[in-house]
Amino acid sequence: VQLQASGGGLVQAGGSLGLSCAASGLTFRSYHVGWLRQAPGQERELIAASRRSGGEPYYADSVKGRFTISRDNAKNTMYLQMNGLKPEDTAVYYCAVSQNVQWRMGIYYKNSGQGTLVTVSS
Repeated sequence: VQLQASGGGLVQAGGSLGLSCAASGLTFRSYHVGWLRQAPGQERELIAASRRSGGEPYYADSVKGRFTISRDNAKNTMYLQMNGLKPEDTAVYYCAVSQNVQWRMGIYYKNSGQGTLVTVSS
């Protein structure tokens, strides 16, 4: 299983950025997908997740209303649209997958690979 996040960069506060994650080596539609992030000196946290069966996504309170997770099973790709970015959103962002029933829990997301750095300037 390989996941590769891309799309990070430097953006001003209030701006937008879209991340993509290409997956290979797995039956993508069989997995829940999630975006996690890790800020300097902090633990990695799950900020958005989408179930394999669809339905309402999960968002951490810190990003709710600003970030949108989506997936395209035909392209084996997941996305994270980030609007209204804040300096506290600065982190390395990772995409990962899970098959655990506890799809809202970050500890069950694996195979995150290399992340992509998002830096939000004030």
